Amino acid sequence: MAVSHVDPDQRALGPRNTNIPGSPVQYFINPIAIQSIIFSAVELGNTTILTTDSLQAFSANANLLPQTGSTSRITFPLAQGMGFVTAKYSNLQPLIQSSVFFRSVTIASASGNGIFKYRITLEDNKSWLLYAVPSNGVDPQLSLVSNTTMQGISNWSGFIQIAKNPAGPSGEYIYDNAAGVYPTAVSLTASTYSQTGTYQFQWTKAGLLGRNAPKLLMFALPHHVESFAGPTPFAKTALRLQTTTKGVATGIIADLWTLIEPSLPIDMNFSPWNGSLPQGRRSVNALSPAAIGIVNTVAAAEIRQDMANQTYLDSMYFSGKALSKFAALIYAVHEMCGEPDLARLGLGQLKLAFAKFSTNQQIYPLVYDAAWKGVVSSGAYVTGDHGQDFGSTYYNDHHFHYGYFIHAAAIIAYLDPSWLHLNKDWVNMLVRDAASPASNDPYFPFSRMFDWYHGHSWAKGLFESADAKDEESSSEDAFFAYAMKMWGRVTGDRSMEARGNLMLAVLARTLRNYFLMQEGNTNQPMEFVGNKVTGILFENKIDATTYFGNNLEYVHGIHMLPLLPYSALTRTPSFVLEEWSLFFDPANASAPDPASSVQGGWKGILYANLALIDPRRSWDFFAQRDFDMGWIDGGASRTWYLAWAAGLGGAP
Repeated sequence: MAVSHVDPDQRALGPRNTNIPGSPVQYFINPIAIQSIIFSAVELGNTTILTTDSLQAFSANANLLPQTGSTSRITFPLAQGMGFVTAKYSNLQPLIQSSVFFRSVTIASASGNGIFKYRITLEDNKSWLLYAVPSNGVDPQLSLVSNTTMQGISNWSGFIQIAKNPAGPSGEYIYDNAAGVYPTAVSLTASTYSQTGTYQFQWTKAGLLGRNAPKLLMFALPHHVESFAGPTPFAKTALRLQTTTKGVATGIIADLWTLIEPSLPIDMNFSPWNGSLPQGRRSVNALSPAAIGIVNTVAAAEIRQDMANQTYLDSMYFSGKALSKFAALIYAVHEMCGEPDLARLGLGQLKLAFAKFSTNQQIYPLVYDAAWKGVVSSGAYVTGDHGQDFGSTYYNDHHFHYGYFIHAAAIIAYLDPSWLHLNKDWVNMLVRDAASPASNDPYFPFSRMFDWYHGHSWAKGLFESADAKDEESSSEDAFFAYAMKMWGRVTGDRSMEARGNLMLAVLARTLRNYFLMQEGNTNQPMEFVGNKVTGILFENKIDATTYFGNNLEYVHGIHMLPLLPYSALTRTPSFVLEEWSLFFDPANASAPDPASSVQGGWKGILYANLALIDPRRSWDFFAQRDFDMGWIDGGASRTWYLAWAAGLGGAP
């Protein structure tokens, strides 16, 4: 098992995009296969097998056995944020190797508690520390037998911990005082009170336990450090390590972290939401008579579209988008324009369209997968195409796909609570598939998509990837949390609503830190920040592109859609102003992609996004007399965009 850590000067930068002001690089990537330290054993060879066990949301064990059935093994207890890489040896002869080559290995004085310590310098001039903790007090006698290999004694049992030390004696002191214990599992708890959300990570640890056992050394990401509360800020150390795509991590000496989000969007509902207004007045329902007249005129045509044909597609994603757009349209007509009869006409059609899915009569019905415990599209099973519906059968994008159905269901149930008794269980199933809150749920894993450590979801399912998991659409990630929050509200599930509020608040923080990059962002490389959005954020690289093209309206628009109340929380006015002014403002002669020249539905997305900073200009665009409906994509309506811009203050 190889251990690698990449410093900023080792990154590979892509070509500069000279079409963008400042010419930021297209991508950056961290080199892989730098085998700085390798855990092995003399007994491992061609018959070695890899197994895993104790698979949990934040931790897992990986095991290397010399051969099938062997009682000897190396077990690696892996946990997000762990300060050491730990290898537990059982009756093996340890080998510690390096493909970078050992420059020097020094046996240091034992750090206490029967721990044997070694200082390692590699040929790249990087310093590492090794701590060996025997189970029976026997010195492992690790010795350098070549410039690539350290070897210990036979039949040794215990655990070995490795850590990179970039901080000299001060870093070594921190590691010395944390060595001998390691995390084996993590418990996440959360609570909310009014606008404040609190969540905690509590680690279970193993190793040298007892009254004087050291506390765990764990690494916190920048958004964690911003949120720390209670005693946790005082547990910070001066130890820092660069991460691959999340800035610089900070070493924390604690077995428990407490984090607080102080501004939950508890007053956000289905109406346009303006975060700059006082609490309790931020959701805007009231429109001017002039605005209502224009919105109703447009709605009278759009609400009579063929909902059945627009929603009955061979894709859960595109079907869900259509259901969601009609739901938002109907809500605007009913609640913001005061036209219940017109809304009732659309609501009846929407219920019928939704029933195709809730009764599992869509083109590719959903099936339950007992292997990975989830509800998946049968599309890939029927067609043989693993990529059908963006890989939904193999768990790609479930929060994106199901979020649209949950949002549509929440609006239907809000307008007609009697609809719930036939549909509540089906929608709850979708929520559980992507975001089950229970670690003991027998049918779904805990929080399949949303990674509470990283503070956002990963879209990649079961597909292997050289650069690990990724997320493209940060906005659809937040949309799922918003949809879940609103479904919890209309069903009276206060716990679900609270989880959605907390997820939204965490996402607002992580998107600002990692995905939506304002000037001065220090978490992403300065050569890349000028792109303003990440495009696709992988665990090992970030590439300012999309899976469907490089147009700037694609790269940025995928982080905008769908434009709904949550957008005003996650897309701050200061960020939107920077992005619009630099890339899309027709008044800026040097803008590389002026919105006025963009074609198709992406044009509508850009101008709906503009409402977050200039709602009058957005309103004027959608209210123009000769409006081209080709500017509205399949997941939106002109009715909603008008109501959205008007609610944010854009209507006359």
